[in-house]
Amino acid sequence: MTRMVQCRKHHKQLPGLARAPFPGAKGEDLFNNISQQAWNEWQAHQTMIINERHLNMMNAEDRKFLMAEMDKFFSGEEFAQAEGYVPPTA
Repeated sequence: MTRMVQCRKHHKQLPGLARAPFPGAKGEDLFNNISQQAWNEWQAHQTMIINERHLNMMNAEDRKFLMAEMDKFFSGEEFAQAEGYVPPTA
């Protein structure tokens, strides 16, 4: 049976992550409050941000920026977008 969570991003019950994506409190929070669907959306968006802004994941400041954007993404705040990106319409 799939584990369900009340997704912070989508504000409804959705299937949760299979395991915490990070160790510690941050990973536990994501595991308990973020759906697999929202996590997949973040991973696609994160890839665009890394590529567009030429972020280097070896750089602590770039990692810190990306984690801050992830928090904004999941809480519904304004978050960084790839310049000129227009999301596809249904």
